Amino acid sequence: MNQIKPFLTRTNAHNKVIFNAILWSCSFLILLFLFSGSSSPSKIDYIYTASFIFTLIIPVCINLYWLLPTYLKKEKYGLFGILFIVNLIVFAEINPWVFNILVNNFFNDYFFISYHNTIEIYFIFSVFFILTALIKLAENWVYLNQLENKTLKIQKQQIENQLYYLKGQINPHFLFNSLNVLYSLAIDEKKEITNAILQLSDILRYVIYDVNADKISIRKEIELLKNYIEFEKNRHVNDSTITFDFKVDEDLKIYPMLLLPLLENSFKHGLKSGVKNPYIDVKLIAKSKKIDFVISNNFQETKKYNTKEKKGIGLKNIQENLAIIYPDEHLFSIENTQTIFTVKLTIDLEK
Repeated sequence: MNQIKPFLTRTNAHNKVIFNAILWSCSFLILLFLFSGSSSPSKIDYIYTASFIFTLIIPVCINLYWLLPTYLKKEKYGLFGILFIVNLIVFAEINPWVFNILVNNFFNDYFFISYHNTIEIYFIFSVFFILTALIKLAENWVYLNQLENKTLKIQKQQIENQLYYLKGQINPHFLFNSLNVLYSLAIDEKKEITNAILQLSDILRYVIYDVNADKISIRKEIELLKNYIEFEKNRHVNDSTITFDFKVDEDLKIYPMLLLPLLENSFKHGLKSGVKNPYIDVKLIAKSKKIDFVISNNFQETKKYNTKEKKGIGLKNIQENLAIIYPDEHLFSIENTQTIFTVKLTIDLEK
């Protein structure tokens, strides 16, 4: 997700020149017709409105570009309110003075009588302060909403890329193991090779086609586990015990290839570890929009192959996958004693 950070830290796309050009052009037209009181304002109305607008620009810009970002957006509401009122009072009070300077120095050929008393000036300033602040906040909201949508699209794409990478780590590894099984059966010329080829065919059909679906039936996932168990029995010791008990009260849909890596991990680090009387016990229950999957196996530590490190890498990939697909909908726990390794996974599809 690091690629998103520069995107999030970009400044607002607010263009001050365009924003203020539109704001004050509209304000000028509105005040012009309000001040003139007619549909055909005279030249003196244009001059009066332009001079009045000039006295509004500075306090409004102080409000928009200093008070809002410095205090309101940082949730300093009390300080913002005080400075907002101070800004309003100061510039409302000096409005007549600034206005007289403007008209006396630049329009001394005209005689002006103030259109408004002090209360009306305060009212106009208050309305402008509030409306311009609301417009600016609305513009910020639109921008942030667009930014959030773009960010979500980037996150979705990164999640899809990460899932594709995680799947890519599983599928080749499984395929190489499977080819080794067939190779061993072919060398020994065992008759089980025919069934093994059919089992591998069903597994690869699932891996190649069904794995690309967003969700898949839990029954198909169970068939995958059954085929994998039967396939793996072709290369494991005779005294091993492998049980798979499942109960499906409703045909829930889950992310494909989610449970197989856990089963593969038990075969790889349990039956292959050289432990006496190896076993793998698998239980799966699907009901009430919840899936409970428990798998345990005995093992013995081997120094030749760094079992803990390899097992840790595999389980880390599984946990990353779960964190992406079911971030708040799963519980994943590991119980590791000196001889027994148990993994429990619960997926609550109602959350």
